[in-house]
Amino acid sequence: MRQYGITVAERDELIASQAGMCPICLAASAEHVDHCHETGRVRGVLCFNCNSALGKLRDDPDAMRRALAYLEGNVWKPTLVAQGVYRLPS
Repeated sequence: MRQYGITVAERDELIASQAGMCPICLAASAEHVDHCHETGRVRGVLCFNCNSALGKLRDDPDAMRRALAYLEGNVWKPTLVAQGVYRLPS
């Protein structure tokens, strides 16, 4: 049986190479095959939550960087320069 172009044995090998854990959160079991939606290439095996998060951010690295900046408290905010005039961060 194949899932996303890999066999169950290949999936199990990936999970074993990740010590059975999700490589993103390091807290949950790796159970869901993650793949690039553009190329179909399998990237690894993730937990449900991390796999869903990547999908919800549309596999967009820029969106993920903004999410990281947000979590770290570096929120993107325009600066008021004059009444009704804002400078955007670069």
